Amino acid sequence: MSNIIKISEAASMAIHAMVFLAGESGRIVPSREIAGTLRSSGAHLSKVMQRLAKAGLVSSMRGPKGGFVLKRSAREISLLEIYEAIEGRLEETKCLLGQPICHGGRCIFGDLLKQVDQQTREYLSKNMLSDLVSVFKG
Repeated sequence: MSNIIKISEAASMAIHAMVFLAGESGRIVPSREIAGTLRSSGAHLSKVMQRLAKAGLVSSMRGPKGGFVLKRSAREISLLEIYEAIEGRLEETKCLLGQPICHGGRCIFGDLLKQVDQQTREYLSKNMLSDLVSVFKG
């Protein structure tokens, strides 16, 4: 059986890294500093950051003073955009048993899965990086 809400480690890392960068006011931040702050693998973080760069969310600078910086204002980047840069389009949850048609004629969960999907999409799309900087810095 699958989880109703799936947020992979990579997507979570991407969102946390982006919120961290949003709090750095345009400073170029080395990947090792981001990895240290998130207490995550530098290799895994590098792969995640490459995907964010490919999606046009961050700029990557090479060299001894290199690192990452947001490509747009934190007020313009939603959590949904970050999530979808890592995971692809946020899809509707299918049958939790992996069946094409419910054996009982209709799903015993009723509209629960649809409502959770809608609320998740709404939350991710309306929350911008700038909204979460103070939460991250605590």
